[in-house]
Amino acid sequence: METTFELGYALDTFYFLICGALVMWMAAGFAMLEAGLVRAKNTTEILTKNIALFAIACTMYMICGYGIMYGGDDWSLFLGGIVGDGATDVAEDPATYAPSADFFFQVVFVATAMSIVSGAVAERMKLWAFLTFSVVMTGFIYPMEGAWTWGGVSVFGMYTLGDLGFSDFAGSGIVHMAGAAAALAGVLVLGARKGKYTADGKVNAIPGANLPLATLGTFILWMGWFGFNGGSVLATATVESANAVAVVFMNTNAAAAGGCIAALIVARIMFGKADLTMALNGALAGLVAITAEPSTPTPLTATLFGALGGVLVVFSIVTLDKLKIDDPVGAISVHGVVGLLGLILVPFTNDGSSMSGQLIGALTIFVWVFVTSLVAWLIIKAIIGVRVSEEEEFEGVDISECGLEAYPDFTSGR
Repeated sequence: METTFELGYALDTFYFLICGALVMWMAAGFAMLEAGLVRAKNTTEILTKNIALFAIACTMYMICGYGIMYGGDDWSLFLGGIVGDGATDVAEDPATYAPSADFFFQVVFVATAMSIVSGAVAERMKLWAFLTFSVVMTGFIYPMEGAWTWGGVSVFGMYTLGDLGFSDFAGSGIVHMAGAAAALAGVLVLGARKGKYTADGKVNAIPGANLPLATLGTFILWMGWFGFNGGSVLATATVESANAVAVVFMNTNAAAAGGCIAALIVARIMFGKADLTMALNGALAGLVAITAEPSTPTPLTATLFGALGGVLVVFSIVTLDKLKIDDPVGAISVHGVVGLLGLILVPFTNDGSSMSGQLIGALTIFVWVFVTSLVAWLIIKAIIGVRVSEEEEFEGVDISECGLEAYPDFTSGR
């Protein structure tokens, strides 16, 4: 019996770590996607933001974020107190794993939420203003809403989301909508890029510099999402959990495919062309839509859920442009609007959730993250400012913020 438990413990921990590594690889996907969708003169800065935010997220979540999210009254988890020596600290349950593995898996989710923000505020935000916000987002804002959802803590002592029937398997709302809410607050404080919108209401397209890179980023994210959703099963050492992992992988892939196809068709109908950027965002929208519940739909249902996300993201991107909300990579639409859709779809296949619980949970997450993020952005704006000068924006933030060009042979004429 002891040998069986130890083997199960080892397999679950190993699986958890591998899935965490896959989610960490999504950081590369976000970096490539965003670098491909911004103009060449802003590439170095967006890459700097992505690697720096990952490092900040890992550090802040260790210092205080994990303790806020899962510590409850256990203050030993604060200030980096990730303790425990494995199997001796847990009950003989095959779905257990090392405490440090849990921390690693959770911290890459925090970085994912913050990565969503970087693309939405690209090309006109000061680098150090963004990094300052990263400290607040990953150390406090995200962990608080995480405590109310996955942590099981009551919301300011008023109600517990789990008791209301709220369910979010891998984070359509907890991770993706939260990141989008913070991004929306930042975009509203920041304003649109120069030349994006005209006085008469016309929307000027500002194409990205490297669509092959954006496509590579999307494929990396697609791959990493198997760890994102599959790892949230939390185990793989039993027949039941192994089958659950297989279903989650299958449905995650099906939803991404459905989202890509649907977005491509809608773009063809609306614009008369097969818009690659819409296809890329459609695939990501399908992934976000299925993240709230990838374990209970049939493969066909998962494909349809993904397709709904793909259709919705095209209309959302167009609508936000009409509202003059400038999001260079479509992050608010992909992760926010479709994240809400993902939460709403859960009760259709998971009878353990309720529509009222999903809506209350979504409202709780959005209001908390948006309001606290807005306050944080406004404080940062008052202290150090959030936007580069008009001249720096025209020349590109690579030079003014980083002193380096990503493509010097092309942007400087050398």
